[in-house]
Amino acid sequence: MEMKEIFSERFKSARLMRGFSLQDLADALDNQITRQAIHRYEKGEVIPDNEKIILISKVLNVNPDFFFRSTKVELGEVEFRKLSKMPQKEASVIKEITKEKLSRYLELEEILGLSNGFVNYLNDFEIITTYEQVNRAANLLRDKWNLGNGAIFNVVEILEDKNIKVVKLDVDEDFDGLQTFVNGNIPVVAYNIRKANKPDRIRFTLLHELAHLLLKFGNISERQKETLCHQFAGAVLLPEETIKLELGEHRNKISSLELANIKKQYGISMQAIIMRAKDCGIINENYTKQLFFFFKQMNWRVDEPYDYEGVEQSNRFEQLLFRALIEDQISMSKAASLNNQTLAEFRKEHQMAF
Repeated sequence: MEMKEIFSERFKSARLMRGFSLQDLADALDNQITRQAIHRYEKGEVIPDNEKIILISKVLNVNPDFFFRSTKVELGEVEFRKLSKMPQKEASVIKEITKEKLSRYLELEEILGLSNGFVNYLNDFEIITTYEQVNRAANLLRDKWNLGNGAIFNVVEILEDKNIKVVKLDVDEDFDGLQTFVNGNIPVVAYNIRKANKPDRIRFTLLHELAHLLLKFGNISERQKETLCHQFAGAVLLPEETIKLELGEHRNKISSLELANIKKQYGISMQAIIMRAKDCGIINENYTKQLFFFFKQMNWRVDEPYDYEGVEQSNRFEQLLFRALIEDQISMSKAASLNNQTLAEFRKEHQMAF
């Protein structure tokens, strides 16, 4: 790919990440660069000089070398949850931010010579239309990933260990999450920190997106598909055998303290535990409705009274970055760029370690 083509693609990506039209960018630059000149940059007809690149990078909030990074990131078909609510402009912002984060991650892996070998153990699983099928799919995945029936300590870390890229976004609140394959074979799940602002919500959201990514659904409605993805997430976090050991085979009543203790141990919300108990036949439909009515009366639907205190994050990118730096495979300037920082910011934060 020629340098002009690389620059034009990256330039457009940076503009879209900021949600700017060509005229918006010209206005933000106080017309020091005209709309017509910006259009030529984006068409790949010309590359601006260093002075203009520095000016543009400040307005678009990227490092100057952002425009010359050549790692290719092609998103597959992106299925947003609740896309109908989201303006096209916001959808473009989210896609470009996702691509930018992935481009830095993939470039770092490429520098270190790491493969992106993902094995989809559900690739040949049957077409799904029922709860029984998603329950079996969840059990199969836990088995193949050697998770046993106990609590999952860190969902984000497990996904990344299985070569599934996890992207954390801080974007429009109409966005819940997305999933896609990058460059044809690298699975990606993303979540919105504004929606999933607690560890138990992050865990559930990621596994819901994973269901969308890995499972093949039959001729069912979107609402049915969402329900099945919720059920898959619940089944991965809390297998049927496990919840029955915790609560028993059948119950007429369940205390909020029991739900709280299971939440604290397994990292799944109290309301998701209730639905899981219903799905597993432990409680009936009528009692499930009673419990949710009680939660509504207590104003627990959004903020539950007990928290899961686990940590949902992965340090894999940082580990790879520091490995490449200490082994002299990248310079400190390159490390700063890959970490989306200026050299001064990176040095201030990490100089003592190097």
